[in-house]
Amino acid sequence: MSAAGASGFSRFWNSPVGPKTIHFWAPMMKWGLVIAGLSDISRPVEQISVKQQLSLAATGMIWTRWSLIIKPRNISLATVNFFVGCTAAYQIARVALSESKEKKEIEAPKTA
Repeated sequence: MSAAGASGFSRFWNSPVGPKTIHFWAPMMKWGLVIAGLSDISRPVEQISVKQQLSLAATGMIWTRWSLIIKPRNISLATVNFFVGCTAAYQIARVALSESKEKKEIEAPKTA
């Protein structure tokens, strides 16, 4: 291994947000929430909990901001929380579009 490679790895390994700290492992485990949100894309809209998705969207965006202002700044935590918020917002949009479509279908026969 070259000296430059060892130096870069050493910096990563000993970093305040490196793999020897919770600041590294917590974001890695939180990717499970993103994966679960992505797997819910195939779930019927009727089975999606809007309250749960609102909670995930709010906490995702709040923690994204927080992880950028703390010391040490934790980019991996910001990234995973951003994606948690985005996947939850997508699920909320799916529910809203479905409810809007159902409402239009119910009202359509009344106007005809």
